[in-house]
Amino acid sequence: MGLPHQLVSAMIIYDVNMSTNVLTITVIREDNVKCTINCTGRQLKLILVSIYRLAAFSSLNRAQKASRGQFMARLFQLQENCLRLMGHNMESSGERSPPLGLRHIVSLVFVLSAEYPMLSYVVYNRDDMELITACLSVAFTNLVTVTKIWTFLAYKQSFIQMMQSFRQLDSKSQHGTVGYGYVEHGNKLATFLGRAYSLSCGFTGLYFMLGPIIKIVTNNWRGVPYERELPMPMKLPFNDVESPGYEFGFIYILFVTIFVVLYASAVDGLFISFAINLRAHFQALQQDINLLAFGQEEQLVDKQMADVVDYHVQLLSLSRQLRHIYTPIVFGQFFITSLEVGVIIYQIVTHLDSIMALLVYFSFFCSIMLQLFIYCYGGEVIKVEGLRVGVAIQTSNWHSASNTQRRFLIFIMHRSQREVLIKAGFYEASLANFLGILRAAMSFITLIQSIE
Repeated sequence: MGLPHQLVSAMIIYDVNMSTNVLTITVIREDNVKCTINCTGRQLKLILVSIYRLAAFSSLNRAQKASRGQFMARLFQLQENCLRLMGHNMESSGERSPPLGLRHIVSLVFVLSAEYPMLSYVVYNRDDMELITACLSVAFTNLVTVTKIWTFLAYKQSFIQMMQSFRQLDSKSQHGTVGYGYVEHGNKLATFLGRAYSLSCGFTGLYFMLGPIIKIVTNNWRGVPYERELPMPMKLPFNDVESPGYEFGFIYILFVTIFVVLYASAVDGLFISFAINLRAHFQALQQDINLLAFGQEEQLVDKQMADVVDYHVQLLSLSRQLRHIYTPIVFGQFFITSLEVGVIIYQIVTHLDSIMALLVYFSFFCSIMLQLFIYCYGGEVIKVEGLRVGVAIQTSNWHSASNTQRRFLIFIMHRSQREVLIKAGFYEASLANFLGILRAAMSFITLIQSIE
């Protein structure tokens, strides 16, 4: 026995009377109408079980909605916190971008200023290829971060608007999209990857800063004389070996490292969050297309088709905006990473006889390739899921659609055949290009070994 309709809509049990074998329940429904329900003891038991299940389902549904809201609220929280530490107000201020404050310009100039002592170090040790390549690998990494900082400063309002657009799109999909499960899973994955990448950046910076301290402590404990070294290869315009020059140089590098880690965590973390959310929304769109019921009333199906078209147009607009604001970063990431790979491969090949040095340079190689992989993976998943929208139309029940509805489907399919690419100039963010750089690195190893 199912739950009676009167009791489903009831808000208050008004009266209960028990006769010989029948229980009479008088309830007041939501529309303030009194209803009487006669049931036996067995039927009452089934009714109470149904009420319990209904209450449990309603509570679970409220908990799931609250959990979804919490995940979306946390989606960009880490990146926003990093940017707030850099003095950025992450609230939107209308159509016009807010003017940049002095502290924002100072942060860019401060990180850029680290290039001068690194280049001075290269010139000072111009006869030592090992020291030159060690310094250039760090200088190139710092230059990539400079590109990310000025790109964020130039497109700050666009970054904020994209975060708000994704939050609004998530809220809309939660109530009106059948495939919201894809979006919810994407939010969790983006949050996890953003935190993992931030931890990776933090541990890399911590490794550089703690290295000289550990050497000083261990050599003092062993009683071995040791010449103090800065965390990064630099030639500062003062005596950076003796006190207080060494301490000043160490503090300077510490703050440069903090700025680099925070901006890299924020800008790269936002990209992977944007990319994974776009992939999830494209998957939700495919699910909506597959579940279109063309046999229903034509007006209802037309409304569903219009929603699908609007959804697709919005996702394409977000993809174009993402490509626009990340164009300088993608170009810099590919170009500078190509230079870094050559420098670090040289370091690896020339230190094959030292296990510790090999581990250090290999770890650094993995770190810079991880940064590139984030952009290549994000560009790949957006391209692939954008193309699968057309496949979803082909596998849908399109043959039952009317002529007008088929024209809608042809429009979506035609647009989905144009690849949604994240690219800058001749660099395309894709896994194929990522593997191409890895193959070039392996070839470079063989070339250096043959020359030596």
